[in-house]
Amino acid sequence: MRNYLLSALVNNHFGVLTRISGLFSRRGYNIKSLTVGETEDPAVSRMTIEFFGDEHTLGQIKKQLSKVVDVIRVDVLSDAVSRELFLIKVRADDSNRETVKGVAEIFKAKIVDVCPDSMIFEITGEENKLRAFFDMMKTYGVAEVARTGVTALQRGPHE
Repeated sequence: MRNYLLSALVNNHFGVLTRISGLFSRRGYNIKSLTVGETEDPAVSRMTIEFFGDEHTLGQIKKQLSKVVDVIRVDVLSDAVSRELFLIKVRADDSNRETVKGVAEIFKAKIVDVCPDSMIFEITGEENKLRAFFDMMKTYGVAEVARTGVTALQRGPHE
């Protein structure tokens, strides 16, 4: 069992996301992360789907996705550049604000909001970097986290 990343190019139509997420739930497959956005062509969206499974599950999911009318292409991303965005609200006041800011700078996190008792950081990267940042910020008190999910592109020439 391992993590897989799929990239599905789909027609940018109403209901496509529902059909694809329903395909996973009907078969008992769990989606770890799902991101969707328009591509360079506004008529086409790219779905990046991360899930945990084995080779058999991967094959079944690819077959089922390929049967969906609005799916143009499905690729397994084996050598991909992937990123995720975290917004993380950390408890920070006058007594620890500079320390919290210093830790964030090490991780190249960007301050996007400051209040008297908290700060919100934006950080992008791979899951292990985001997890390490989160673990460091737990020391100061994490109030809230919002994640985008993984988005990715295959390395190498455009197909």
